[in-house]
Amino acid sequence: MKRLILSHDLGTGGNKASLFDADGVRLASVFEPYETFYPGAGMHEQRPSDWWDAVVRSTRRLLESARAQGVTKHDIASLAVSGHSLGCVPLDADGNLLREATPIWSDSRAVSEAAVYFREVDPEAWYLRTGNGFPPAHYTLFKILWHKNNEPDLFRRVAKILGTKDYINYRLTGVQATDYSYASGCGGYSLTGWCYDDDLIRAAGLAPSLFPKIVPSTEILGALTPQAAEALGLSPSLLVAAGGVDNSCMALGAGCFSAGRSYASLGSSSWVAVTDAKPLLDTRTKPYVFTHVVPDMFASALAIFSSGTTFRWLRDQVCRDLIVRAAAENRNAYELMIDEAAGSPPGARGLLHNPSLGGGSSLDPSPSIRGAFLGLDLTHTRADMTRAVMEGIALNLRLVLDAFRSLSDIRAEMIVVGGGAISSVWRQIYADALRVAVKTTNIGQDAAALGAAALAAVGTGQWSGFEQIGSVLKTGDTRTPSEADAETYDKLLERFRDDILFLASRSGGLYPANKRDEF
Repeated sequence: MKRLILSHDLGTGGNKASLFDADGVRLASVFEPYETFYPGAGMHEQRPSDWWDAVVRSTRRLLESARAQGVTKHDIASLAVSGHSLGCVPLDADGNLLREATPIWSDSRAVSEAAVYFREVDPEAWYLRTGNGFPPAHYTLFKILWHKNNEPDLFRRVAKILGTKDYINYRLTGVQATDYSYASGCGGYSLTGWCYDDDLIRAAGLAPSLFPKIVPSTEILGALTPQAAEALGLSPSLLVAAGGVDNSCMALGAGCFSAGRSYASLGSSSWVAVTDAKPLLDTRTKPYVFTHVVPDMFASALAIFSSGTTFRWLRDQVCRDLIVRAAAENRNAYELMIDEAAGSPPGARGLLHNPSLGGGSSLDPSPSIRGAFLGLDLTHTRADMTRAVMEGIALNLRLVLDAFRSLSDIRAEMIVVGGGAISSVWRQIYADALRVAVKTTNIGQDAAALGAAALAAVGTGQWSGFEQIGSVLKTGDTRTPSEADAETYDKLLERFRDDILFLASRSGGLYPANKRDEF
């Protein structure tokens, strides 16, 4: 019998089920999407039942495709889940779901609750204890307070609050637990204590018992329940590891399990994450820090909120003819856009773009920052605009990397994953703008899936340690900085930091959002 490993990457847009062999080589994967709902200002919700349905459907589809390779359900020995962070799933004393749809990581409804909390708790001290660098309303502690203040009847019935992947684990095994990486994003966790911070939780007027017990990411929670085994079409002897938060699983899958290693995730939003034996904390730039799924390590990250989404806006609003052409030629419109941008020189002939169309992160001068072009004149072409957008994303990430360089010794090479890493033109821009060697791997967009699979493999003793990741990862294309072009971006960075970020922050704050159309 084979000892295959099943992982689930429970992302914001859907769930990816992946099957790995005993060496960590991916055999197959299947993606099942689900919806996000926006019922009010700052409210971003998903249905936990949709997560479970996606896990069931993707597992069954995966098994169906694997049968052609002679795989049966008895060949799959273990499973682990990587899940998107900052979830808030309320259960009653019998383990029943109390809300059809629950807030996800990007939900920011709890602004008032956070403001009240920080009348009594020093926000800087809270950040330094928790490493929670997003705007506080995103964190679970404040989402719970929102339920308490706005849904008191529901709140009185709450016995436990679970995260996204922890809810799936509960459906799989019947065990209510979390791991250190996911717990570190709850808003009431001590990074250096590796435990819940009862003082921070009680300052919110909440009982620490609301939060699930914490176990290592590799701990085996148990075997599948008979009900879960039947729903998934898997053997009831399959073992389930605790898994981890997506950022940390992705770091592990990208080979970042020792100090100084970093990776960049280039997707709808983009971030740089650095692995270190200490949390990389800074009260000015506020990196958000998760306990790593790797024991005694931390994954610290800084993000820009609009990167791929800004590039998509450019495609949809400025490059509609390329969408039509791509469909006719059976190509990707982004590929055509990047082909055009390659005809513009480094620096886009003086045109700069700040890509923060979705607002600002902790690195920006204001959360109200919005996108802006600087230096646009009648000589510029669409190719220049496209290149300026690509370079603006890269320069934003340079600010991120420079912030980390002041906090830790970082290697002069970086693994890149995600859709923004596919283009060789864009990878060269990253290499030049960041002044690092930019490397792709054979894992591509499967880093979180591989990281989760590694947790299951180590947890069951199938792997002796995470070093096996090193033999799975194979370096693909490597782009090294061109000194001449890197100098160009160094000069552009000064203008980008001093001029365009200031202008963009002003443009976002001049008028209330609901009044801007009047001007």
